[in-house]
Amino acid sequence: MPVVDAARVRDVLERMPPEDEVVDTADVFDLLSDPNRLRLLVAMLDGELCVCDLAAVTGMSESAASHALRLLRAHRVVTARRAGRRAFYRLADGHVRMLLDLAFAHTQHTDAVHPERT
Repeated sequence: MPVVDAARVRDVLERMPPEDEVVDTADVFDLLSDPNRLRLLVAMLDGELCVCDLAAVTGMSESAASHALRLLRAHRVVTARRAGRRAFYRLADGHVRMLLDLAFAHTQHTDAVHPERT
C-alpha cells in the first residue's frame, strides 16, 4: 500500500494505543450508542438513583433498566451499591461525566445529518 507521509504514519503508529485498549474503548462507545442506556447515564449525572427511580425517569421497565445497568456496570461505566433489596447506581467516575458532557456539547454545536428525520 502506498504511503504519502511515512514520518507521519510512523508517528501515528507509535502513539496508537494497544489493541485491547482500542477494543475496550470501542465497547464503551457501543454502550453509549443506545438511547436508553444514555438516558440512564444522564439520569445519574446528579448522583445515585435506585433502579426503580431510574426506570421511572427513563420510561423503561425495571427489568430493562436493570439489564442495561448490568451492561454498564460490567464495562465499569457505573458502580452499584446495595441497601437491603435495593440497588443504587451512580457514574463510575468523573471521566464518564466528562465523556457525556463532551458528547452533548458536540451534538449541540454541530448539525447532525439525519436523512430519516427530514
